[in-house]
Amino acid sequence: MTERIVDEDALEAPAVARNRDAILTVLREILPVHGTVLEIASGSGEHAVHFAAALQTLTWLPSDPEPIARRSIAAHVRRSGLANLRPPLDLDASATRWPVGPVDAIVCINMIHIAPWAAAQGLMADAGRALAGGSLLYLYGPFREDGRHSADSNAAFDDALRARDARWGVRDRVTVSVEADRHGLTLERRIAMPANNLSLIYRRTAE
Repeated sequence: MTERIVDEDALEAPAVARNRDAILTVLREILPVHGTVLEIASGSGEHAVHFAAALQTLTWLPSDPEPIARRSIAAHVRRSGLANLRPPLDLDASATRWPVGPVDAIVCINMIHIAPWAAAQGLMADAGRALAGGSLLYLYGPFREDGRHSADSNAAFDDALRARDARWGVRDRVTVSVEADRHGLTLERRIAMPANNLSLIYRRTAE
């Protein structure tokens, strides 16, 4: 993620301004009216502020494993003054168990392609534990489908990611959904998004 510093701690990620409103349109439709939303890999924290400001009946709980990201999130939280936006958690998606109680929804934007596959596995395993039956996991980002990229730009992006770290790369939607299903998360909707991205909505099986 390309970021620029806008004050001592807060970072600005240009991609956020390009995708936040399209994502928010989907979140308005799928999230519950009330409850706690855990955001995994919140990065700069700008998504968290944008969504918490627009969805003020929800408590937004950002998280990130990187100290520089958590400092940025904390700075954006302070500047926002939003009562429903919490300080960031130190949370690694690949950790065995997350240090957080039950939540009503989980949001993960642009993470699983810039992390080892273990992060996606951890995301699904802990989402399966943290979500109550009927609650949802929302994923956003580029995905391959039927083993193919949806655009040449996505293929080039995938090559660049793998050149940077062989453990990274654009994931196949079916492979992701198979992993989700192992933890009681069923793909409910696939929504085409701008710039050759997808929104994938998984529902936790009722117990």
